[in-house]
Amino acid sequence: MIDVLYQIDLSIFYFINHNLSMPILDKFFVFTTEVKHWYIAYIILFFIVIFKGGRIGKISAIGMILLVIASDQLSSTFLKDLFQRIRPCNALPDVNILVGCTGSFSFPSSHAVNNFAAALYFGKLFPKFKWLLISIASLMALGRSYVGVHYPSDILGGAIIGGILGYLFALIVLKIENYFDSKNKKITDKFERIKSI
Repeated sequence: MIDVLYQIDLSIFYFINHNLSMPILDKFFVFTTEVKHWYIAYIILFFIVIFKGGRIGKISAIGMILLVIASDQLSSTFLKDLFQRIRPCNALPDVNILVGCTGSFSFPSSHAVNNFAAALYFGKLFPKFKWLLISIASLMALGRSYVGVHYPSDILGGAIIGGILGYLFALIVLKIENYFDSKNKKITDKFERIKSI
């Protein structure tokens, strides 16, 4: 069974890495897979939610910092060392490698963990942007197979792990927001009672 799943994984990897290969996509995925480019996008998003998102925006901005630390450490420090899967660019002889192939382990894809954590986190807190965020995270994650550094299962596993983590962090933020709402309601009710005396 494991061999069958690996063969499916390998077939999908080669389809993305070889069959989809074309110069315009090479440039696109090399650009999107570069960490500094999507960090810029998330920094912009961070400041938008602080200044335009009201109280929940400020709470979610703090939560975002904690989420990025948690998701990155979970994938890069703990899970990669636990599974110790060799990257396809180091394990296979005929990979179309478009970026540097590091010696770090492959499962899960930290790009997928981090981007899906952020997408599900902000998607839960700001639902009107959910599908846009998931689409962006999916493109960034797909690029990891396209450039030759991750198997599709690394990406799928990373997306699931990141998505769960992001969703849980969003629930915590919503609990905090509800706490402040109920506290404000109590203060308002008390003020109204005093006014009516």
